[in-house]
Amino acid sequence: MKLASFNINNINSRLQNLLAWLASAKPDVVCLQELKARDMQFPRTALADAGYGAVWKGEPTWNGVAILARGSEPVLTADALPGDDADRQSRYIEAAVNGVVIACLYAPNGNPQPGPKFQYKLDWHKRLEAHAEQLFDTGLPVALVGDYNIVPEPRDIYATRSYDDNALVQPESRASFQRLLDQGWTDALRKKHPKETLYTFWDYRRNRWPRDAGLRLDHILLSKKLARRLTAAGIDRDIRGQDGASDHAPVWVELK
Repeated sequence: MKLASFNINNINSRLQNLLAWLASAKPDVVCLQELKARDMQFPRTALADAGYGAVWKGEPTWNGVAILARGSEPVLTADALPGDDADRQSRYIEAAVNGVVIACLYAPNGNPQPGPKFQYKLDWHKRLEAHAEQLFDTGLPVALVGDYNIVPEPRDIYATRSYDDNALVQPESRASFQRLLDQGWTDALRKKHPKETLYTFWDYRRNRWPRDAGLRLDHILLSKKLARRLTAAGIDRDIRGQDGASDHAPVWVELK
């Protein structure tokens, strides 16, 4: 299984970019974030024509998540993160695909901080940690996949002081990510590339892509069963450089 994550940053505006990448990379399962589309606007037919079944949770203007499966239909198991029935933001969807539980997430950005948006980020992540622990304890093959909006370590961001006050790099944010690892989840990209510089996001502003001024925000965390099956992991950086590209590049793992 080739499992990928791609913050597409508006699925309809970048549908041709997505379809071209699907045709070339041929992932078996894809988690998409920032659909920025209502449920009825999701391009189900175009994706089906490309060979992918899908489940999705849309939202106008912001957020939105989806899981695609090549040659099959994902079996929806959840379309919201447990723990807060009042939270209406479309940030989490979960499905079973070929015996693997796939959790696709788009975590809150949290800026500006301090403030209510940062507190929402921390509270949302606490809910994620609680649900992730339950999933991990099942012993099933599970992958937590998506845009976490957290830079786990200082080496996961280019040399700069401009992000010092940003929610993505705050100690509380990094501690949230570390608590997931402490549960036993494996950071697949770091497992396969323990010493390399890895970026998955380059802001459109300040010429950051040509300068390779990137951040690692997109992560694939694997349960014990899946971590034992991990054979490869990578980032399709060239996708970020295409015309009309998302500000994120796809990340992927291969599982035997």
